[in-house]
Amino acid sequence: MKALAARRHHPMALLVILLLALVATGGLYVALQPRAAQAEAYSQDDVEAGEALFLANCASCHGPAGEGQVDSEGTLGPSLIGVGAASVDFQVGTGRMPMQRAGAQGPEKPPQMNEEQTRQLAAYVASLGPGPAVPDEEMVDPELGDPVNGGEIFRINCAMCHNAAGAGGALTRGKFAPPVIGVEPQHVYEAMDTGPQNMPVFNDANLSPDDKRDVVAYLHALDETGSPGGISLGNQGPVTEGLYVWTIVLSLLVACAVWLGAKAK
Repeated sequence: MKALAARRHHPMALLVILLLALVATGGLYVALQPRAAQAEAYSQDDVEAGEALFLANCASCHGPAGEGQVDSEGTLGPSLIGVGAASVDFQVGTGRMPMQRAGAQGPEKPPQMNEEQTRQLAAYVASLGPGPAVPDEEMVDPELGDPVNGGEIFRINCAMCHNAAGAGGALTRGKFAPPVIGVEPQHVYEAMDTGPQNMPVFNDANLSPDDKRDVVAYLHALDETGSPGGISLGNQGPVTEGLYVWTIVLSLLVACAVWLGAKAK
């Protein structure tokens, strides 16, 4: 007993306990982390091929090591350290990157890289620092999500910019929230996970992976259902509808006034 008590008071005892606690905490984190956050396994060949693509297509704005660059006008690229593979898959997979020219926001356009090149570029950027991984197929499958819950989440967090019908909308200083109907489920999930352009980041602490999949299911349901009938007017809501009604009614009133005036003569 005396020997055991002596070991408890040994100067190294506290350090050993601390190390054991850190190992246990790390093990629990790895075991319990969400499925969508588990990084995809990339080979060294993927990373090296991605680095070559990065230096040829991205380094002029983002820096040769992804550290970011800013000129006097603040128009060059931000740091990519820690943005993760999901950010690359979204930006490059939707054609937003590489940008053709500097502007307020990168518009969607046909991708300049194929799937393999996009994967390799994502592997290189993922090697620069930990960040959101590309979600697996199960996490973006709309058939496994709850569109009712997804609709509630979307209306609370997204509709003020993207419109309740997912048609998008204008923001300030030439920026805009793009339409989200007809977008690949994987890209919808990645946008929530990484917060591209002006969009806030909805990490797993804000929305769980299941909640994000529910949003994907809701947007898929909107796309499948389509317009219930009538003229959609861009699904832009009462402002656009009021403008159309006011223009038509005013035109009819002017036409009636002109017709009555001509008849009175």
